[in-house]
Amino acid sequence: MAAALQTNIRPVKVPATFRAFTKQSSAPFRVRCAVASPGTKRYNITLLPGDGIGPEVVSIAKNVLQQAGSLEGVEFSFREMPIGGAALDLVGVPLPEETISAAKESDAVLLGAIGGYKWDNNEKHLRPEKGLLQLRAGLKVFANLRPATVLPQLVDASTLKREVAEGVDLMVVRELTGGIYFGEPRGIKINENGEEVGFNTEVYGAHEIDRIARVAFETARKRRGKLCSVDKANVLEASVLWRKRVTALAAEYPDVELSHMYVDNAAMQLVRDPKQFDTIVTNNIFGDILSDEASMITGSIGMLPSASLSDSGPGLFEPIHGSAPDIAGQDKANPLATILSAAMLLRYGLGEEKAAKRIEDAVLVALNKGFRTGDIYSAGNKLVGCKEMGEEVLKSVDSQVPASV
Repeated sequence: MAAALQTNIRPVKVPATFRAFTKQSSAPFRVRCAVASPGTKRYNITLLPGDGIGPEVVSIAKNVLQQAGSLEGVEFSFREMPIGGAALDLVGVPLPEETISAAKESDAVLLGAIGGYKWDNNEKHLRPEKGLLQLRAGLKVFANLRPATVLPQLVDASTLKREVAEGVDLMVVRELTGGIYFGEPRGIKINENGEEVGFNTEVYGAHEIDRIARVAFETARKRRGKLCSVDKANVLEASVLWRKRVTALAAEYPDVELSHMYVDNAAMQLVRDPKQFDTIVTNNIFGDILSDEASMITGSIGMLPSASLSDSGPGLFEPIHGSAPDIAGQDKANPLATILSAAMLLRYGLGEEKAAKRIEDAVLVALNKGFRTGDIYSAGNKLVGCKEMGEEVLKSVDSQVPASV
């Protein structure tokens, strides 16, 4: 289910209001490759730095991406566009037409983070987060893959006991474009008793469940062959249908062991015995919550990447952490989740496995050397900032022997 590739990229016209934002990156940036040019593959990447720490971590991930690519015969053209609060400040909307057009015409999209205190009191349609929801809908990305792996170097950074956290390696496959976040009707109104009430709708069609379940079965098949479907079928009719459809599809995947679990139990089991899970598939809101919970098993939300894929068209790749406005611009952010998102971009978005593995290995090398940002720091390691951590990963990418193309 990797995002489809497009080879004929047309430049996006950028209006005058965007020129200040895109001054440094609107012209394609070509990476000088370290391998023979005849075999070079070229891709167009849209960068959406966003808000808070987003610009810091995306800048670093871009450097790592281009370096790994150059060593594996891959050349990139980058275009940076505004989204979220940055777009609100620039043009008054959280997702400008020019941004979504650029994203749709690219081979993959790398996003930083969205949101901040500055826009908290905006009307709903003018909230930065609205831009992210619109982007997902515009790209038709319905499958969100969120890995949670406890690296040996960071097992002591987990809030769980070593014997519980050590060896955890799971993948949450979250349905991204349906359910209660998008269901209608929704709103706030005055009822017949004169009381103000808020309401939302959890709704799923059979085709929405089937397509996310297939992604999950395929993912589990490539991992350890175990899939746990999480729902609330003892209470919610939408979950009854969810369980029915997932169970029916299991017949097509006899090599995958399917189990079902209620979401409240799953939340408990994730902290009691996370190693029991291989691949989890669940709806939008449950996936949102459980993947954040799983992130803390790893030691920090700053370590977790994600990939959002569609049936066709570019994928969206982003760290699962927020914009962290309280530390923005202070060189305190952990760039590793965004760097690892760049690796997922290469693997799931472009099919460039060697370059993806090069980045992942470089992250491990930097951690093996003891470099830690504040969120994953422990005694005996070296505390570094966002920029230095990025530099160390870059050195590790560069120090590896280039794989043959």
